[in-house]
Amino acid sequence: MSALDIDGDAARDAAQRELSKPIYPRASLTDRIGDWVDDLIYKLMVEGSSIPGGWITIGVLLAIVAAAIVVAARIALRTMRTDRGHDATLYGSQELTAAEHRAAADRAAASGEWAVAIRHRLRAVARSLEESAVLTAVPGRTATELARDASAPFPALRTELRRAADVFNDVTYGERPGTEAEYRLVADLDDHLGTRASSAVESTAGDGERGGWAEVR
Repeated sequence: MSALDIDGDAARDAAQRELSKPIYPRASLTDRIGDWVDDLIYKLMVEGSSIPGGWITIGVLLAIVAAAIVVAARIALRTMRTDRGHDATLYGSQELTAAEHRAAADRAAASGEWAVAIRHRLRAVARSLEESAVLTAVPGRTATELARDASAPFPALRTELRRAADVFNDVTYGERPGTEAEYRLVADLDDHLGTRASSAVESTAGDGERGGWAEVR
């Protein structure tokens, strides 16, 4: 066989071997996925008549491919969000008091906007602890960090704090609408912390020698 006497498959294989050399830039993951989908569609269109079940089988295969792409995209999005810091910043650009956050949460809950209500109610938790000086205000504090920081003065509420932070992260980054039960979980935490924070303030005021927050159980 001469240098010019080469069939299409051999030429393609030779080109692939050449392009696989390190001197050539590699295609991005997105480009490779796009090429794979294009190749699959081409094969289905050209070879569809030879596939058992014909176009019904092709339709099922395309639906599976579409579902796989959607799942992969969601996993990639969740991974990127995790890489950015595991959860959402509590306040964003909002500068509201604890009372204002509670009022906003009540309005959202009355309209069935549970995700909005959950976000505002956990922000009320954080603002309340900052306003009562239980916690120092920290710019960019996340829900997970709030749960960790507030667990120190309120260890008995550690589980509730962690669950509330998870709910906040789910409705903020997980694209979930939230539920009334989840909102009640955060609202109950707010109520519990309000009572215990008041007790802690009174205990601290009456025990200056200790110079810190009394453990409230």
